[in-house]
Amino acid sequence: MIVKNIKFRIMRKQIMSIISLVAVVFVLGSCGAPRKSAGGAGAGMAESGPSASQWRSGIKGKWVLNTVEREDIPSSYTVKNIFDEAPVDCFVGSIWDLPTGNHRGSIEFRSEGTLCADGAVRTIVWSVFNPGKGMGEPQFQFKKLYAGDKPSNVTNGYRLDLSYADEGSLVMRMPIPLDQGQGHLVFNFTRLD
Repeated sequence: MIVKNIKFRIMRKQIMSIISLVAVVFVLGSCGAPRKSAGGAGAGMAESGPSASQWRSGIKGKWVLNTVEREDIPSSYTVKNIFDEAPVDCFVGSIWDLPTGNHRGSIEFRSEGTLCADGAVRTIVWSVFNPGKGMGEPQFQFKKLYAGDKPSNVTNGYRLDLSYADEGSLVMRMPIPLDQGQGHLVFNFTRLD
């Protein structure tokens, strides 16, 4: 009887250990970073993507912009500048600091060129725009701040579609209106911290 009772206790501890391990794996697996198809609306996206708060958690940190690719933009079409700032090439290599807290971050330029300002830092206020249920997917948005600006007084800003994020990479897409239809600039980042 005592041996049977001891075996039962050992088996119960093993079962509880296995259940605890499965619960930990489940919790850690559900805390993954946001993911969404890189395609446009209806291009294989899940019916319900990550929430704005999940995106916010997934994109905070420091990122380097490795490449900007053209998607569905004819090679003859010229994109003169982006974000009312500089040509696309000037942004390649830039460091995007997207901290938590008050969401005041920065873009530090690292490219040299005729219209590029290597070493310049642009202060931004960023957030994830939540259009509401059934109104579209969350988007990354930011406003540029100049000396003395208060974010509430700045009315111009920019939005990018959030396509993918994990522990080491981030992909955002910027719609570009064309004469017929729309193309995108695809921003590919890797995490620095």
